[in-house]
Amino acid sequence: MDFSYCLTKDVKLPVSIRIATLEGKRDSFQQQDNLPDLYITVQLFGDNKPLTVPVKTSYKAFRNHWSWNEWLTLPIKYCDLPSSAQFAITVWETIGPRKVKPVGGTTLRLFGKQFTLRKGKQKLHIWRGCEADGNHDTSTPSKLPNHEDNDMNKLEKLMKKFDCGDIRPEEWLDVMAFRQIENIHKNISNISTELALYVDLPKFDFPVVYGEMEYNLPGPFTVIQNSAAHNINDSDPLMAAMSQQIYSDQHNNSNDLDRQTLMHYSIVLDPDFQRENPVEAKHRRLVRSHRNGPLDRDLKPNPKIRDELNSIMGYPPTQKLTPEEKDLVWKFRFYLTREKKALTKFLKCVVWTDHTEVRQAVDLLPLWVDIDVDDALELLGKEFENRAVRAYAVNQLRKADDEDLFLYLLQLVQALKFECTSDKTLDPNGSSLAQFLIDRATNDPILGTFFYWYVIVECEDLVCGKLYAKVAFHYIEALIRSPEGYKRRIDMREQGKLMSKLTNLARDVRNMKEPRLKKIDHMRAKIADPKGTLHKFKAITLPLEPDKQILGVVASKSSMFNSNLQPLRITFQCEDGSEYPIIFKAGDDLRQDQLVIQIISLMNRLLLKENLDLKLTPYKVLATAADTGMMQFVPSMSLAAVLNEHQNNILNFFKAHHPSTEPGNVYGIDPKVMETYIRSCAGYCVITYLLGVGDRHLDNLLLSTDGHLFHVDFGFILGRDPKPFPPPMKLCKEMIEAMGGANSPHYLSFQQYCYTAFTTLRRNANLILNLFSLMVDANIPDIKIEPDKAVMKVQEKFRLDLTEEAAISYFRGLISESVNALFPQIMETVHKWAQYWRR
Repeated sequence: MDFSYCLTKDVKLPVSIRIATLEGKRDSFQQQDNLPDLYITVQLFGDNKPLTVPVKTSYKAFRNHWSWNEWLTLPIKYCDLPSSAQFAITVWETIGPRKVKPVGGTTLRLFGKQFTLRKGKQKLHIWRGCEADGNHDTSTPSKLPNHEDNDMNKLEKLMKKFDCGDIRPEEWLDVMAFRQIENIHKNISNISTELALYVDLPKFDFPVVYGEMEYNLPGPFTVIQNSAAHNINDSDPLMAAMSQQIYSDQHNNSNDLDRQTLMHYSIVLDPDFQRENPVEAKHRRLVRSHRNGPLDRDLKPNPKIRDELNSIMGYPPTQKLTPEEKDLVWKFRFYLTREKKALTKFLKCVVWTDHTEVRQAVDLLPLWVDIDVDDALELLGKEFENRAVRAYAVNQLRKADDEDLFLYLLQLVQALKFECTSDKTLDPNGSSLAQFLIDRATNDPILGTFFYWYVIVECEDLVCGKLYAKVAFHYIEALIRSPEGYKRRIDMREQGKLMSKLTNLARDVRNMKEPRLKKIDHMRAKIADPKGTLHKFKAITLPLEPDKQILGVVASKSSMFNSNLQPLRITFQCEDGSEYPIIFKAGDDLRQDQLVIQIISLMNRLLLKENLDLKLTPYKVLATAADTGMMQFVPSMSLAAVLNEHQNNILNFFKAHHPSTEPGNVYGIDPKVMETYIRSCAGYCVITYLLGVGDRHLDNLLLSTDGHLFHVDFGFILGRDPKPFPPPMKLCKEMIEAMGGANSPHYLSFQQYCYTAFTTLRRNANLILNLFSLMVDANIPDIKIEPDKAVMKVQEKFRLDLTEEAAISYFRGLISESVNALFPQIMETVHKWAQYWRR
């Protein structure tokens, strides 16, 4: 049986009630000859407190009986009613000028059994001589307790059902029944001592059930393609990404979304927490006074306050300022305009809901001394939403050349998420950051290639994909209008086709049920097929190395690695006659590796600026989709393979490739190789410690013949590690023995390089922390686990709370702990056997 009903939360009508008649004897009234002047007030109560002001009936002169027949509308809607809502109705008698007394009162609950809204005619018992009690446990209920049903009460219940349509009408019978009911009513009224009020409540087409207002949480959504989208060439990443985002459906099965971890929920805040404390607001206005006259502009701190300000300027970007510190910075804001490190602290002191403060802060920006790049990046984070502040930060970035800008490009693309409004929309023409990136990418082909692929990958995101699709569209438009732009657009389309072909090739080879060697033969045959398009093609830009033009794939030098995902080793033939080998992965998310390599490249640049060359190997990595990408192949051997082939001695490996017979050479290898090995060991020890790189074993430490040691496979960062009790850094005894042992001068040099690198990077901690803060909403696996703690995990590694001398002593302890750790040696043996049985 179908039962239709409506919820009160969907009824937007005001609450109303019709006052009909008052029945009963008038012994208690002062005037006995005529009917006294009465009026009725109605007020809504809920949860023991009034919900509305009283509403009263208009004046009427009564002759034979009290009859109003007047609808009263209360200033509240049904959707706003609590379940405990009830009418408090009081009958008043006028006894003199501005003098009234209560005749009686009654209370009627709006919701009956099963929380269904009452409707139709209601008979209410009036309690004489008192006002209506609106409390939950009322003393003036509309029904008498233990009230015996007389004939009239039974008839009134039946009449109520008839009035509500629950009893089918019969015209000839209804006339006789109503006449008899009137006679019974007159007889009972003559002998009854009770006062009863008759009211009418609105009738609805369906039963109205109490339903509490709910927050409309934005549900999960995913991306589908309709028939129009299928006609778009899948090999063009731009068009494919845009078509995916245009056609979306919010009613997909939530189980599918769970599997893809695409659920998105909104946090509903208690409004009380969002309201400003009036006491604190008044205190702030009194302290700051919002003056900016000559006295404020010339105000200078005394030595004690100057020390306090310097201490505040040294805070890391994650540290919150106290209200007292904020007031102090605001007070001396004009004095601080000469300090470039003070701008971010000052803007954190501004109350952005106070229009006066916002106007003064924005007017102060042009007067400030130029800030550094790390502070400009901080101003592009999610904490700063003001358009003028973000535009100021972009203007500071314009001073960076393309080479420096590339170091921050990945984070700047992520910062576009903070340019959009709450509904994830963005107008590139109205976004200074978007327009800046589009202009720079249009002018520089190398920067433009990376910008294109960074944006294309983000177009697959189900939350901000439309935003990035719009940015990509505007970039292509700007590119076509530029000189040689149409040619670059065609080149990008060909890059997309090449990535699509390599993805299909990798998946086909991996799905074959054949031994690895047969898979390699099949792959080479498919590449060398003259009818295919991989062996030779028109020169296009290599996305991983945009200054390289490639003409085809060298089949004989392409292979497949023996690992779980079986990535391909692809060797491209370049236009200049050289060859460029890469590792192509399908089914693996390379965005985390891409981030780590970018940070390593940045750290290498910072160290080189201090004339410290640690011989790092920041090979190139580029994610071309959420599950595909490529990385530069660097000829090398894993440390496990080196030790296995050279009697557990790294020196033997160096001797085999770079022997030296010079007098005084104790180790018998080229001194440059030893120096390269020591420097690279120190560099990667410091960097992997700072980034919290985990899952370190001898198979993901690679060693080249010229002494470069470097790390690969950054699947675990920020302190995550699948192995228990990992050491702070990977330093096995074989690595120390290759330096000549723990007492050798080479090992002392290694330690000194570590200390210098650590202190140098500590001085640039703000830049690195700001880069990570811009990545908190990126789809980086180890950041997504705890995005609110990601930056703090990196900051803890820097130990900014220590002096430089104490930091060096602390790092010395980390080296000693790593070298002497026993448990990692046991895990290394377990890993070695696991690799052996896998083969």
